[in-house]
Amino acid sequence: MQEQNNDQLNIELSEEIAEGVFSNLAIITHSNTEFVLDFIRVMPGIPKAKVKSRIILTPEHAKRLVAAMQDNISKFEAQYGQIKSQEENNGFLMNFGGPTAQA
Repeated sequence: MQEQNNDQLNIELSEEIAEGVFSNLAIITHSNTEFVLDFIRVMPGIPKAKVKSRIILTPEHAKRLVAAMQDNISKFEAQYGQIKSQEENNGFLMNFGGPTAQA
């Protein structure tokens, strides 16, 4: 008889989910019971953007996610070098590398 390890979690990843969704903007809101992360894809020249994915977390899981992201960013930077961040005064940059529009 085969023993099962109760500490392991079997996670299934469908092909559709495995493809992922590209996002270049995230908006985070919260209440006293949850954090809501909306992932959005903004495209140049298109004034409207749709939420591509919404993740809802408990405050405890949101804090765990932040810690896991910090840990992974540290590991990434140790291997590949510091991630450069370009921020404008409003807190995020929406420059797609093309020429600046002029009237």
